[in-house]
Amino acid sequence: MPGFVDKPEPLQVPGLVHLHTGKVRDLYQNAAGELVMVASDRTSVYDWVLPTAVPDKGRILTQLSLWWFDQLADLVPNHVISTEVPEGAPADWAGRTMVCRSLRMVPVECVARGYLTGSGLAEYEEHRTVCGLALPEGLVDGSELPAAIFTPATKAAVGDHDENVAYEEVARQVGAETAALLRQTTLAVYSRARDVARDRGIVLADTKFEFGFDEQDALVIADEVLTPDSSRFWPADLWEPGHAQPSFDKQFVRDWLTSDASGWDRHAEQPPPALPAEIVEQSRARYVEAYERLTGTSWS
Repeated sequence: MPGFVDKPEPLQVPGLVHLHTGKVRDLYQNAAGELVMVASDRTSVYDWVLPTAVPDKGRILTQLSLWWFDQLADLVPNHVISTEVPEGAPADWAGRTMVCRSLRMVPVECVARGYLTGSGLAEYEEHRTVCGLALPEGLVDGSELPAAIFTPATKAAVGDHDENVAYEEVARQVGAETAALLRQTTLAVYSRARDVARDRGIVLADTKFEFGFDEQDALVIADEVLTPDSSRFWPADLWEPGHAQPSFDKQFVRDWLTSDASGWDRHAEQPPPALPAEIVEQSRARYVEAYERLTGTSWS
């Protein structure tokens, strides 16, 4: 069953209780009951957490999320309290740590799609739908959709696969009012981010968000947001529907793993191999370029 190739031992930090080691992030709780999220350099692909780290990845994800939280503050509040590294934590946590409010998380991956690709393309080719939503004939890989759509998924544990579900199933699970709020907020945030990215020469093909409710029952956006790990970013000047698009996200790593060069069979029981140095370097370069294009600032 997929999962970690080599699961790391959780780091013990005085004053923090380790709660969970996720695919990319480690989650702790401090004495005040706040959550401390630390983004690692791990990469997860096809439900496997790979044995090879991508240098700076955790910092890029964290800093890009913080930048986006600022861009979206007028649309939806976020869970970040501070970015201070807790006393006694390793110096390596600097730049990759967020201290966050504890929320009642909604167990739904809130996915917005503005372009057809990935699992949405696979369903469309078979049924002319995505998550049960009917789409027009004639669309191909990379086609822009007539309007952005909300295509939720159930949130899976490490080693399990997120499953696309119909909107009606979300309404059944969390209630009609919450489902409507999730859809409205997801599409509003996606639309804002799509326009911001487009102005910077990037196509935001799709993305996923996680939401929770605070003590006042307000909807709050959580986890990471609009990074190359949770989104498909394509260079706008190279966008050409009809085939897979060049990307700034981890699709690059997926493509190598499924190529003859890796020697790995995705459908076998064996875990994926380590990434070659050149793949690691090129993957890091894509994360850096996405950060620099979007924020307009140098990563170095």
